[in-house]
Formats: sequence, structure tokens, C-alpha cells
Amino acid sequence: MKNTRYSLRALARLIAYPDAQLRSELDALLQVLDDEDAVPAARRAELRTLAVNLQRQDPLEVEARFVETFDRGRATSLHLFEHVHGDSRDRGPAMIDLVQTYEKAGLYLAPEELPDHLGVVLEFASTQPPELAKAFLGEMAHILNAIFSALLKRESPYAAVIAAVLELAGHKAQAVAIPVEESMDEAWAEPEAFDGCSTRGQNRPGQAQPIHIVRKNTSTSQGVAA
Repeated sequence: MKNTRYSLRALARLIAYPDAQLRSELDALLQVLDDEDAVPAARRAELRTLAVNLQRQDPLEVEARFVETFDRGRATSLHLFEHVHGDSRDRGPAMIDLVQTYEKAGLYLAPEELPDHLGVVLEFASTQPPELAKAFLGEMAHILNAIFSALLKRESPYAAVIAAVLELAGHKAQAVAIPVEESMDEAWAEPEAFDGCSTRGQNRPGQAQPIHIVRKNTSTSQGVAA
């Protein structure tokens, strides 16, 4: 199985805030993806188009578009537990469990980093052997497909990044039905407003949650940290 370590880290950077530092790294990130050759060539071509857009367009417009895409509403949020738990009280324990999973593998987050952000998830996956990384990311494929679909609907070139993650997880990037996005006021309302909508990765009350990120035991986690 191909190594995916550096491809996962490159994809994590590609969904970071596109400030001057990131834009200066884009050529190097694309080279990493080409060198490791884990992401399909056709997808890498789409990622190159994204990079060109980030490099050539007005920096202020690029940054504003990123905020509009990922920070306004839940459908395209990069915080995966937004799609699973919303603002419910279950999100806190899930965050703690995920932090403990990372720490058992030797990955410690900075105070401002949230463990459910896709960029952090990809960084963690990059510390695991390819088979474990693939299985770990595969657990959240339904969430990734929902984000991918929402980005396609917006005609966002960032859809290529999510598609590449899905492919590294062994899943096909495919559009799924998504609801009409609410206004900002509705999007940040209490979780009950969503009525447990499963298209966001939630199930109705009393049903099992579709994502189950679990701790690796000590013997598995040791020796695989970066």
C-alpha cells in the first residue's frame, strides 16, 4: 500500500487559512503530492487549479472567500463534530475522547487548536501506518461526502481537497443530497432546530451516531507517532 503520510499533511495545509505564508508554500505542497503519488493524477490536477487560484487572485478576496466558505454555516464546516453533534452537550466528551486518542499517539495540540478540525484530523492520520490512517478516515467518509457535496453546490475549488481525502480513505467522492442551507441566524441556533438531520452526520434521538472515533490502545499507538 502506498505511503500517504506527506500527502495527508499537504492536504491539511491546503485547507488552512490562505494567508501569505500558506500561499508561499503552495508549489512545495503540490510537489509533495506529486512525489508521493498517493492522490490520483486527475485529482492532483484539480488541486493545482486550486493552488493557481489562490496564488493569482487578490489576496483579500481569497481570504474573504475562505471565511465565507468554511466559517459561515455548518454545511461546509471543517469542524467534523459540527456535523455529528452540532452544539449539543455530547460534543464536549467527544472532543476530550479525540484529544486523548491523539495524545496516546504522541500528538499534542496547541491551546488554540480544536481536535475535530479536519486539518488536525489529517495531521493525526499522517502519523499512523497507511492501513490505520485509511480506516480512521474511512469512519468519517459520510461526513466528508456531505462537505464535498456542499462545496460542489457552491462551485468551490476546495471540493477537490475533500475528494482527495475521501480517495485516500478508500472511498469514492460522490455528491449526496443535502438540505438547503439556513441563514446564519438559523445555522447557529440551538441543535433542536436541526431536528437530528442525518445529512449533517446526525441521527434522530435514540439512534446511534454514525461516527465512532475510538481510542487506540497503548500497544497500537506507540511507535507510530511522527
